[in-house]
Amino acid sequence: MYAASREASTRAREALRAALTGSDSAAATTGSELFAVVAVLDDQRSLRVALADVSVPGSARAELCERVFSGKVSAATVAVLTTAVAQDWSRTSDLVDTLVLLGQEALLESAAHTGRLDAVEDELFRLGRIVGDNPELQQALSDRSKPAGAKRDLVAGLLAGKTEPVTVALVQQVVARQRQSIGTAFDELSDLAAARRDQIVAHVRASAALTQRQRDRLAGSLRRIYGKSVTVHVQVDPNLLSGVVVRVGDDVIDGSAIGRLEKLRQDLT
Repeated sequence: MYAASREASTRAREALRAALTGSDSAAATTGSELFAVVAVLDDQRSLRVALADVSVPGSARAELCERVFSGKVSAATVAVLTTAVAQDWSRTSDLVDTLVLLGQEALLESAAHTGRLDAVEDELFRLGRIVGDNPELQQALSDRSKPAGAKRDLVAGLLAGKTEPVTVALVQQVVARQRQSIGTAFDELSDLAAARRDQIVAHVRASAALTQRQRDRLAGSLRRIYGKSVTVHVQVDPNLLSGVVVRVGDDVIDGSAIGRLEKLRQDLT
């Protein structure tokens, strides 16, 4: 995002926090409603452009937004929307992408209120691995020719009774709107959930399953490096031969046998 959109995003997130303050029940409703608004904006280009048109005063854009959505969504959601559209965005897509992020954050906030945020984070990570290991499922969820409603129904059928309702809502929105690979989207949601708990996520590929003691030792080492609590997500990859590869954000620590062999090959070259 350019500077204008970053500032606008900050103001919108402040509006979300204000709207949810003092209400444990509003977060889930607001998150779901923001996703519904995004679906409307994705379908109606003229409205999307009008709400982000910087040549029109922000107050006029906010008034238009209120006329369109008032009575259709809650007062808390309207407050977030009117604040968001009143800002000056560098690109229309930045406004819509921020509303998606706010919807995700609101739903994760609702999971935190009920003490289920850890479970949601873990489920999102595991779903990413399941989809990555199942090409047919990945194709079905990524098929852009398939109607969004059909993909939402597929997710609902697969996850019904097996995951948290917040997980289902987040996944349905990702597959219906899909702007990136499904696996990447799930990883980003898992990271967002960890950030909500003031933790960072270490994505670990290991040649064999790690014991709990090994996980704890790895988490402790990373905590000393990064100065924050670390959630360790492990994926077994026998192709590594031995050792682990750890990714934290853009940092990669390769302690695998295959990584050492590749480094040796480069050195010899």
